[in-house]
Amino acid sequence: AVISGFIGDPQDAIAIMVIVLLNAVIGSVQEYRAQKAIAVLKAMAVVSARVLREEKTATIPGAELVPGDIVLLEAGNIVPADLRLFESADLDMNESTLTGESTGVTKTCASLERADLPVIDQSNMAFKGTQVNRGRGRGIVVATGMATQLGQIAGLLHRAEDIKVPLQKRMSAFGERLAIAVLAICAVILAIGLLRGEPVALMFLTVISLAVAAIPEALPAVVSISLALGARKMSRHQALIRNLPAVETLGSVTFICADKTGTLTQNKMQVGFLYAGDQLLDAVPQENDRLWRRIGEALAVSNDAAVIDDIVTGDPTEVAFYLAARDAGYKKHELEHRLPRVAEITFDAERKRMTTLHRTDEGIMAFTKGAPEQVLSLCREQLNTDGISAIDNRRPFEVADKLAAEGYRVLALAMKHLDIMPKNPADIEQQLCFLGLVALIDPPRDEAHAAVQECLAAGITPVMITGDHPATALAIAGKLGISNTEKQMLTGQELEQLAPEQLQARIKAIRVYARVSPEQKIRIVQALQAANEFCAMTGDGVNDAPTLKQADIGVAMGLKGTDVAREAADMVLLDDNFATIVTAVREGRRIFDNIRKFIKYTMTSNSGEIWTLFLAPFLGLPIPLLPIHILWINLVTDGLPGLALTAEPAERGIMQRPPRPPQESIFAHGMWQHMVWIGLLIGGVSLLAQAWALQYSPDHWQTMVFTVLTFAQLAHVLAIRSEHKSVFNLGFFGNLPLLGTVSLTVGLQLAVIYLPNLNGIFKTTPLPPVELALCFTLPLLVMIAVEIEKSLVRHGWIYQRINGPKVIR
Repeated sequence: AVISGFIGDPQDAIAIMVIVLLNAVIGSVQEYRAQKAIAVLKAMAVVSARVLREEKTATIPGAELVPGDIVLLEAGNIVPADLRLFESADLDMNESTLTGESTGVTKTCASLERADLPVIDQSNMAFKGTQVNRGRGRGIVVATGMATQLGQIAGLLHRAEDIKVPLQKRMSAFGERLAIAVLAICAVILAIGLLRGEPVALMFLTVISLAVAAIPEALPAVVSISLALGARKMSRHQALIRNLPAVETLGSVTFICADKTGTLTQNKMQVGFLYAGDQLLDAVPQENDRLWRRIGEALAVSNDAAVIDDIVTGDPTEVAFYLAARDAGYKKHELEHRLPRVAEITFDAERKRMTTLHRTDEGIMAFTKGAPEQVLSLCREQLNTDGISAIDNRRPFEVADKLAAEGYRVLALAMKHLDIMPKNPADIEQQLCFLGLVALIDPPRDEAHAAVQECLAAGITPVMITGDHPATALAIAGKLGISNTEKQMLTGQELEQLAPEQLQARIKAIRVYARVSPEQKIRIVQALQAANEFCAMTGDGVNDAPTLKQADIGVAMGLKGTDVAREAADMVLLDDNFATIVTAVREGRRIFDNIRKFIKYTMTSNSGEIWTLFLAPFLGLPIPLLPIHILWINLVTDGLPGLALTAEPAERGIMQRPPRPPQESIFAHGMWQHMVWIGLLIGGVSLLAQAWALQYSPDHWQTMVFTVLTFAQLAHVLAIRSEHKSVFNLGFFGNLPLLGTVSLTVGLQLAVIYLPNLNGIFKTTPLPPVELALCFTLPLLVMIAVEIEKSLVRHGWIYQRINGPKVIR
């Protein structure tokens, strides 16, 4: 910037300073946002706790709890610390913030056989940050603050590394090489000029001007603007970009590690199948049949789901029962008038069932639901469509096992008619009449399967990471097309036993991870990164935040995601739609393509300027350009037309090619060869114009070289809009901003030639029509040469070895 000011170009100096300041501001903002994740996590600790101290109940801030305190829990409470439960009455917890799973977890006081179980299987523990769905309990504080499970996640989030994105790596390497090359070239030109006896001041200004022109100072602006425009476009497709480089990073992703619940699935339980009367149906039939009527009534009234502001709330399983009954026409609020609940036997982990009792005109109707092995063992008969018969348990058990193997959570329904309420509650759950089986599942998102297939077509491997049961995880993965074989699945316990080198050997073949902890998720991502894979991680829970930060790009859910996950992520899906990632990947690839086109354009243009100045002395020609000419070309050709390349639409087949290898040079696929030989051609046509016009005054022939060089660069920018497709097939109106900036640049160049006030500043002179026509004609050679090159590329005759898979045309 200082040099530009000294040589009389304050506009360039100001532009460079603005770009530097802009980059500093962007970096500071990103650093600030990165730290907000930990601040949000800390804010979650501000909860109160009901404790029993000195045999008195008191409410204290959660931060004042110490190990040994006794905490009282009831429905709606947020657990203030990690507790070992010693009293539990129908206690059901929502642990989705830790495990990511939507199903409520039933808690007991019984000792566990093992101490190394995953969080989701520690049934006698209540963890900080989780919520009580129903029931009550008491527990003794065993861990507070950073020692809790939630605190350990905070520690993981703090330790997770900030990953440098591929664009930053490529730009860094590019800048280092370019600086060395430009300094070397300038030194050679300066030496040659001085040896020929050129004025020292003129040569010094020439090489300084060439250095300023050769360094693409517009590149940071082009990159920032490309990413900003891409981010704005993604926001219209429900993807909010929190970290601008993440826009381009998506184009390099090779693995997407997706959390199952809430990302690939809908994060809500629903009834998938019903088995009754030896029929397997996907919904309750709307028939006035005694069997299906009883099942509809049981689903409707034996749950505690409630409707608040038109939203069904409650335990996920009971909400699923409510919705299945409502869809079949059995409305809970209507049935409660005819079948009012008068009592219930609550669920507990030993019985694995619960019963509700309802008054009818004939007496008492009991509905029991629970684990098939518990309920079926109590049944002595079953209700069929044609009446009651003796039960044969073999068939229901076969169906239950088959559905469980497919990932469904299976419950059995039974009923019993009582004349009066028995004195002994144990008598109620005896001699039951089997109604049927209900298979529940958190179903895949409707659009997730197509999104997975498009990822596979784009060379991206989707991987499911979940804390859920292996059978459920594999079943969902099979439905989505991720995997349907156990050979590609690994559980958390198996993962724990693998040494780093063993995991490294298997990591690329695994598609499903089940029963994993937050620490293990980070280990998976790190193993993929060590295998030179570029990894994205999607998630919505607190447990996902450390992995979102560790991954090359973290993608959080906007609707159901926690604040911690959103703050740790680079991108937030506003619609929680996995398919939105595919749109973002396509946009990321388009943006990188356009950045490559800008670099190809500006460096080829700079190469043309360097060749022009470098070769002229060897051909016996005077210095072709003045410093003001070099700076003008740099200003009008590198700036606006280069920026307009960011608006170029995506090339056809962009999602049918493999991801870019993270270590791939930005000059790959024949780019450096193009920059050298097309730059040489631009220099050649410019020197040809100079040789032809040397018969005239210096102002005259320098004007011709100046104009041919400018127009040759504009012809080049129109030709490289596609790396493979002909510009004549693309049409000149496919990128109107580019067409407008090229037209504006032509107008500015003509103004420099023909306006008297500018002739003195730029040392130019008006050209006759014939010579102006020559200035327009010679640059067409550049466009023709680029079209020939693209034709050879399309047919695989050049760059075939480094281009990889054949490009779809």
